[in-house]
Amino acid sequence: MTVRILLVDDHQLMREGLKVLLENEPDFEVVGEARDGRTALGLVKSLAPHVVVMDVGMPELNGVEATHRITTQYGNVKVIALSAYADQRNVLHMLDAGASGYVLKIGAHDELLRAVRAASVGQTFLSPEIAGMVVSQSTHPRSGNEPSAYSTLGAREREVLQLVAEGKLSKETAKEMHISIKTVETHRRNIAEKLGLHGTAELTKYAIREGLTSMDSFRASPARADGAPGHESGAEESRARVEPSTRASTPP
Repeated sequence: MTVRILLVDDHQLMREGLKVLLENEPDFEVVGEARDGRTALGLVKSLAPHVVVMDVGMPELNGVEATHRITTQYGNVKVIALSAYADQRNVLHMLDAGASGYVLKIGAHDELLRAVRAASVGQTFLSPEIAGMVVSQSTHPRSGNEPSAYSTLGAREREVLQLVAEGKLSKETAKEMHISIKTVETHRRNIAEKLGLHGTAELTKYAIREGLTSMDSFRASPARADGAPGHESGAEESRARVEPSTRASTPP
């Protein structure tokens, strides 16, 4: 059986390198690529991959939220988390979202191939560093004073919080999420009340700490005149729309 793979990472060079690595395997086929979680959701529906290799920190819709939606809506599609960081919070969030594996980019060569093969047959694979962390967490759970976004906020509230942290205005967030501006503002008020945080700066710092967005995404947004982080330009937005691979699909 040929394993159909979707690559999701906001760095084009990383996607290109992963594609070369994966397609060196005779039974692997990269059927499409995406630079953010929102685009990935559409490609999962249209391309029907067996395995999604998912970056964790991405703009517009992060890997945790995208993984949760994929595993909930498409139970037969497996997700492998790929990250440059062995951050305990992100690891646990990705596994809770339904990821079948977690691989560090530093060891992405052999470990990613093993993870994709494991996921394609319903097994789980974790990089050794990640496996040790998960075992440690299960035996010595850490407690925190700050509420977790994944236990405190709903999915739509987390999505609004990520977009706010990335500098989107209410009008832009409403358009992105296909909801009204009034609904966005209601979500923002509810988020502030639930977290006890006020102002875009506090919400942005919280979103970064929780892994809803990354410093890379924050820095990539040009500043607005009011000093708040800006939003992606039209040219940048167009890059989010990636085309599926032109290779012919092979049925499972």
